[in-house]
Amino acid sequence: MSEGVAANPARPSGFEDRFRLYLDESGDHVFRDVMEPAHRYLCLLGCWFRNPDYLKFHEALEELKSRLLPHHPDDPVVLHREDMLNARKEFKALRDPAVRKEWDEGLLEVMSAAEFRVVAVVIDKLALRKSYGEAAAHPYHLGLGFLLQRYAGYLNHINRTGDLMAESRGGVEDRLLKESYSRVYERGVWQTHASSFQGALSSCQLKLKNKHANISGLQLADLLGHPVKQWVLKNHGLLEGELAPFAQRVLKTVEGKFNQHLYNGRIEGYGTVLFPKE
Repeated sequence: MSEGVAANPARPSGFEDRFRLYLDESGDHVFRDVMEPAHRYLCLLGCWFRNPDYLKFHEALEELKSRLLPHHPDDPVVLHREDMLNARKEFKALRDPAVRKEWDEGLLEVMSAAEFRVVAVVIDKLALRKSYGEAAAHPYHLGLGFLLQRYAGYLNHINRTGDLMAESRGGVEDRLLKESYSRVYERGVWQTHASSFQGALSSCQLKLKNKHANISGLQLADLLGHPVKQWVLKNHGLLEGELAPFAQRVLKTVEGKFNQHLYNGRIEGYGTVLFPKE
């Protein structure tokens, strides 16, 4: 099947009916220095939008950037969490407290108004090695499998199709993500048959875009990845202390957007996954 061809032509396939999941990661995928919290946990975070809802979000985010972060349209401002928090590079204007306050409020408002769903999968690499030893699956394979299970489950439930886009990081990372996606699409995963993914996913290949392409969905996933990972770890007793004040505000803004059980509203296992649990 060629890329971009709907896997299930019986489903509505117009622009307004299609979905896209935007993927980013927080942490790294290697089994090195896993005793250190900064390297122990890999989070794959996905935000999915229906196309018309995504256009509204993109337009609102671009308007906010244009208003508070003046720039030439040929050189767009691309949100990056670390640069934004530290008012570096394109975000120097945020060193002005008044601009910072207006920016923070505006960004939270844009996220609050947007229609999207969030799933965060956190892989505990230390616990993974303790439980499975050298037979442990690659963290990318595990994380993307859990994420696609939930995305495809949602699409199958509403009888729609969608694809997935991630930020290109080059080299090994791109290859691993592509391999992980193809493996799930072609073979299925954890009692979920491949047909479940092939019916829901409109492309047999993962889409990759460079950071400079100014993809609003990827920027949103970048902003959410770290605070959501910290929140998941704290909820499982794996993180001490409180989250940073702005991170707390971000989480409060998006708490109603996590994927959840259709009937009881449960988020754990649907909008958040920690694997394995010690």
